[in-house]
Amino acid sequence: MNPKTECNSDAAVSPAPAQTPAPPRLAYLIATVFGIGYSPQAPGTLGSLVGLAIYAVVSFGIPIKAFAFGAAISPGVTAGGRAMGLAITCAAIAVVLAFVGVWAANRVVAFSGIKDPQFVVIDETSGQFLGLFLALAPVNWKYLLLGFILFRVFDIWKPFPVRQAESLHAGWGIMADDWVAGIYAALGLWLARAAGL
Repeated sequence: MNPKTECNSDAAVSPAPAQTPAPPRLAYLIATVFGIGYSPQAPGTLGSLVGLAIYAVVSFGIPIKAFAFGAAISPGVTAGGRAMGLAITCAAIAVVLAFVGVWAANRVVAFSGIKDPQFVVIDETSGQFLGLFLALAPVNWKYLLLGFILFRVFDIWKPFPVRQAESLHAGWGIMADDWVAGIYAALGLWLARAAGL
């Protein structure tokens, strides 16, 4: 047998190397909050600051003519109308952050094979925003700072049921513990306001 022919025959039947699938870029972009999650220093803290910034910008930026359940509130109407518009807007943002966060986290977990990747910080952004929104936190440095500190404490400490929420499947587990930490932070803010702080 011709050795050259045998060699060529083996080469012809050898399987082609498997191609690595491309990462889901949009999911990674959302999950890392536009790359913030790749920060070598305190990515979770930076993700929380994004949630705080979104809340502050929305609270300052709600136009005078707000819309509540589709009914326009005239420019000269009460602060209650503005508060209603703000609440509806914040609720919509909280829902979008939650569902988009779960979707992105699910995709990243499926692709990376890591249960809770450290570079995924959309959960901190969502949880921090939720905590400030549920507390209806006044937009001043005192309450924003307190809300930020409370959220980070509960997110790191993970009292019951924050840690237990991590056991949910994939993206739900990544996001849910931060939502519970946000609820704890909101309760802390309500208590601080009740105490006159």
